[in-house]
This record gives sequence, C-alpha cells and structure tokens, in this order.
Amino acid sequence: MKFLLAALNAKYIHSNPAIYSLRRYAGENARYVELAEYTINNRVEEILEDIYNRKPDIIGFSCYIWNRNMILELITELHKLLPELPIWMGGPEASLDAEQILAKYPAVTGIMAGEGEETFAELLAFYVKGGGELRSIAGLVLPKGATPERKLLPLTEIPFAYEDTTDFENRIIYYESQRGCPFSCSYCLSSIDKTVRFRDIDVVKKELQFFLERQVKQVKFVDRTFNCNHGHAMDIWTYIKEHDNGITNFHFEIAGDILNEEEIALLNSMRAGLVQLEIGVQSVNQETLAEIRRVTDLEKLKAAVAQISRGGRVHQHLDLIAGLPFEDYESFGRSFDAVYGMQPNQLQLGFLKVLKGSYLYEMAENYGIVYTAAPPYEVLRTKWISYEEIRRLKKIEQMVEIYYNSGQFRHTIFVLQESFQSPFSMYEALADYYGEKGFFTKAPGRDFHYHILLSFAGKYGNREEALYRELLVFDFYLREKAKSRPDFAGVQDAYRKEAAAFYKKEEMERRYLPDYSGYDSRQLARMTHLEQFHYTVWESVPKQRDSFLLFDYRKRNPLTHEAAVIAILQSEFRTGADL
Repeated sequence: MKFLLAALNAKYIHSNPAIYSLRRYAGENARYVELAEYTINNRVEEILEDIYNRKPDIIGFSCYIWNRNMILELITELHKLLPELPIWMGGPEASLDAEQILAKYPAVTGIMAGEGEETFAELLAFYVKGGGELRSIAGLVLPKGATPERKLLPLTEIPFAYEDTTDFENRIIYYESQRGCPFSCSYCLSSIDKTVRFRDIDVVKKELQFFLERQVKQVKFVDRTFNCNHGHAMDIWTYIKEHDNGITNFHFEIAGDILNEEEIALLNSMRAGLVQLEIGVQSVNQETLAEIRRVTDLEKLKAAVAQISRGGRVHQHLDLIAGLPFEDYESFGRSFDAVYGMQPNQLQLGFLKVLKGSYLYEMAENYGIVYTAAPPYEVLRTKWISYEEIRRLKKIEQMVEIYYNSGQFRHTIFVLQESFQSPFSMYEALADYYGEKGFFTKAPGRDFHYHILLSFAGKYGNREEALYRELLVFDFYLREKAKSRPDFAGVQDAYRKEAAAFYKKEEMERRYLPDYSGYDSRQLARMTHLEQFHYTVWESVPKQRDSFLLFDYRKRNPLTHEAAVIAILQSEFRTGADL
C-alpha cells in the first residue's frame, strides 16, 4: 500500500515542510508513505505522468495560494486516468474552502482541515487496516459533512520532520519552533489562532544541531513572529551563535519594534551572515495600521533597524504591502520613502492578498477591495487606490527589484536619487522611462540594465554623465570578477602600463594582496581588478579623485557579496604607498 503525499513548491530551492512532518508523525506506518515534490514551473503533463508512474494507492495534495489552481487541474486529469484513486487535500487553501471544493470537484475524496499531523496519521491507519469508519476521524471535511474539529497538539509532541538532508542539497530547509501568533493583523491567517505554542527549547537545540552538523546552507524559521517571546528568542539566537559552523544561515521573521537592547547586542555580536531578519513594516500610515489591527511603534522599529545596520552583521529584509485600507497612492509613496530611508538590504513591495478566513476578507466589501477571483487573491483596487495606480506600483516594484534589491547598482542609485524629490519619485520616473522605451516587454538582459540606468541618469540626473558612468563601473566591479570589460565602461588603455607595473611590484612586495602568495603578476591581474577613477565613487575614502581602486574578490562582504576595495592615490601610485 502506498500513500503518496505530493507538494508543488513555488521554486526548486523551496521545500514543503508539511509533507515531511506528516510522514514523521505517522510513526510505524510511515513506511507506507512516499513523498513527491514538484514546482509550479513543471508542466501539468509532466507531473501527471510522474504520479501515474509511481502507482499510488491513495494520494494527498498540500494546497496553498501559489499552487491551488494547478493542483485542482492535476486532480481533474488524474481522476480521468485513475478513477478509483482516493484523492485527499490539505493545507490552508483546502481547509478554508473545503465545502466549495468538494461541491465543485467530486473527484476529491475529502479534505484534512487545519493542523494535519494527527489527522493524517489516523487517516493513514484507516487505509493500512483496510477500512473502518472515516467519520470517526476528527479534522476531516467529507462530501456528506465535516467530522468534529481536532484539538491542537502540544508542539513538542510532533516529531522532528527531517531524517537526513540528502534531498535538500542547494535547497532551503524550513523549521518551526512555535505555532500561532499573539497579534491580530487583519490580513493574516495567523491572527485566527492567537494561542502561541512553543517547542521545548532543549528539543529545538538538538534539532538545530542536526542542521549545523550537516552544514545545511539555510534554515528558514516559519514562526510567524519569532521574537514574540524574549526568552525563547534569546535561547535560540545564543545557541546558534555559540555553535556557528561558519556556513549555515538562519532566517527569522520578527517584529522589529519589540527588539530590545539585549537582543540587538546579541545579533550584532554574531558572525556576519549567520542571521537574516525579515521585518514586516507594511505601512507607516497610522490610520492604516490601526485599521488592520497592527500595533507598531515606528520610532522603535526605525531605531532597532538602524542599530542592527550599524553593526553590519545581519541582513535585514523590510516589507511593505500596497492596497491596505486608508493607504492611497501618495500615502504609499510616503511609506516607501520612510522604509527606504532605513536602508534595508532588501525592500519588498508586496500587494495585499485577500485570504479566506482573515478579518480583511470579511471586510473587503466595506473597504471597496476588488481582488482576483483566482489565487493569490491579489488586490486590483480599493476605495483609496485605483487599478491604474496598483499597476504603476507593480512596475515600480520591478525597478526596486532590479536596481535596489539586486545590490548591483547601490552606489549609482544613491547618488542618482539626489536629483529627485524623493526615492519614490526616482523609481516612479525610472518605471515611466522603462515604459516609454518598451523595456517591460522587451525584457532586456542583466548587463543591459547598466546601459539603461546610464541613459536614464544622463537624461534626469543633475550631475555629470561621466560621474554616473564611473559609479556604474564601480558597482559592476564590486560584484563581478569579470573576464571581459563591460562595453559601457570604456577602454582602459590609458593606464594599462601603470596597472601592469603595479601587479609586477605587488608580485615582489605583497603589500596589498598578502593572501595571494605564490601567484605571479599576470595571475594577480586575473584574480583581482584594478580600475582608475577620476571622480569620488566610494564613500569609504573621501576625496579619492584621480585614484586607482583595487578590487579583492577573495574578501567579499558576506551580507552584500561586494569585493574588498583598496584605494591608491594616483600621485602615490608608482611608489605603492597605502592611503
């Protein structure tokens, strides 16, 4: 007997912790469970063929907003091929719409509603035994009605989901140390269950050690507000600091305004890159925050983000949501500028998802929220923001992804934004420029984005175009150990002889590159990069006009991946005197 648990992830690097947890909780019956993970980028016919070839006796699908439609399409086609196959669904997109799914899709045998571990274990036992009474299993929704709701389990009773990490090479592993959330944000499903259950801290440490010993690349905590309990957060952060393997990165979703001095000091004492934080700001409009039941002290949040930024150890990802009540286009622009001014490593412009079961779903008509009928139920317009404005924000989002979140244009962008009234107005103008030139439909390659930004800066910037060109060259070589020179950078013949002389001298003295012992001058030139700049492009060394900058790619910043830079004044260049 084979019960196949199938998941369709958004990307290959993602994994589905639910199906692993269900299998482990099944105990001795886990031997009857097989897992199958696909992505929404696979074709339906490919997934269908693979499922058919696995010959399951029962199948269960893990259903979310990103895969619901594809799963329902799969179920429809699978039922044609295997009409006797029992088909089960679980996950939030099935649980909260169970009756409607069963009414529309008679191929679905039933739905496991809510928390699934104990329900699945009993359902699996039902099939292993060869029958019984389905209605005796709590937590099911069947065509003839729902069984009693299942009580929540103590979180520590749920076994550790992972037996080994073989299947997670180059993929993110998800982990939970708590379930539930104490806050009541009206757009979030976690607000339904305000009871927070914590996993025993000694168990958590043992499980984290499992990841550390296997040098997992990234562990992403799915806890909704990880730092809602100070002691719990401090215990985990202290443990991963003390047992840091130099490789594993841990991701946490936190509330920035409740970080205290002790937590910030601990975070700032960690290895750079050990931890990354995702902080949902959502809006700085106080009326909006009150309406969505989100209590946020924005000044405390701003101060905490600034303290962590100064520490230079932790990657910070800040989120905004467009389409919230009382947030019009101008208000969103102000929220954007406020959060952008905090200079996070990444700024995500999200768009409201009207999720079934949330308070905002119940209030959508009152707010005039119109949203897509199909998942992800994304906002189209509200009383406060039009469809045209939402579409414009979508284009601005693309500009932020390309020119800010990529980290490839940071120095150019920060100088260029001085020419605009605000950062938001710069990204507006950039989006409009892309639209005018047809770049949204032409989809230019990554290298061409440098050309576009140079052209844009030449048209709208209030500084010399030569400065913007050098800033782009600086940004390019900070990230790229390129074999060939980008064509927007111009030729370097003017200082070719000086560069050759520098590397010849460096081969003898190892003054600037002491870690490159054993390499000759030609190898040094290939492994690093030396560039002459006539403008000040690097804020770390003011007044470095007419200088050479040496890019050392062996020493990269673990947060930004930028090369280490050594500045050498042209007047001292031939003597090699350090600044």
